[in-house]
Amino acid sequence: MTIRLEGRVALVTGAGRGIGKAVALTLAESGAKVAVLSRTESNAQETAHAIEQAGGQAIAFGGDVADTATVESVIDQTLKHWERLDIVVNNAGITRDRTFVKMTYEMWKEVLDVDLTGPAMVTHEVLKDMIDAGWGRVVFMTSIVGQMGNFGQSNYAVAKGGLIALTRTLAREVARKGITVNAVAPGFIMTEMVQQMPENILNDMKLHTPLGRLGEPRDIANAYLWLASDEASFVTGATISVDGGIVVGT
Repeated sequence: MTIRLEGRVALVTGAGRGIGKAVALTLAESGAKVAVLSRTESNAQETAHAIEQAGGQAIAFGGDVADTATVESVIDQTLKHWERLDIVVNNAGITRDRTFVKMTYEMWKEVLDVDLTGPAMVTHEVLKDMIDAGWGRVVFMTSIVGQMGNFGQSNYAVAKGGLIALTRTLAREVARKGITVNAVAPGFIMTEMVQQMPENILNDMKLHTPLGRLGEPRDIANAYLWLASDEASFVTGATISVDGGIVVGT
C-alpha cells in the first residue's frame, strides 16, 4: 500500500531537525504541501529547502509554539498561502530534566508551556477550519515517558501524559466532524541529541528495547504519515507506541 496525500496541506511543528524534519520530508514525499515551523528559523528554512529540492512544496516559519501570537500568525499565513490546512503534526517539544525536588518552577512551566499548552493551542487554532471543511487530521507527539514515567522527568511526563488525555478528549469532541485526533509515543530514537549520549547509555537503551535497536526518525514519521491519511480514517483517540516493544517489555 502506497499512501498518498496529494491536495493536502500539513503543518509540522518542531520540524527543523530530528523526528520533526523526518515527518515533514515524509509527508512532502507523499504529496502534501508542508508548512514547517521551528524555533530556529534557519533550521525551518533548511527543511523547507530539502523538500523543495526533492520536488515538493514548503514554506518555513521560525517561532515558538508557546507563543500565541506566533501560532496565530503561522496558521493565518499558511491558510492565506494555500487556502486550507488539513493536517497538523504537533511535534515540537523540549526537556528540562531534574528530579522533582530540585526542579524549579521555571523549568516546570517552560516544559508544560511548550510540550502541552503549545500543541493544545495550535490545535485550538486550526480546529474551526477543519470543522468547516469536514475533514482533518491532528496528531500529537507524546512519549513512552507519558505512559511509564521516568526518573528526573516529572515535567515532561506530565506534559506528555496530558497530551494523551487531550487526544482522547478531542477525539470524542470532533469525531462526527470528520476529524481524527491521535498520538504517537516514540521510544528511544536516534536523533542528534541521542547520538551524543555516551556509548554505555546507548547500549543500555538497546538492551531494554525488545527489538534490540534504537528507532530511526523515519520509523516515527511513517506512523505520522499513516495517521494523517485516509487509510487511518477509522482510527481516532489512539496512542500508537512506536518504541521497539519497550513498554510491553518492561
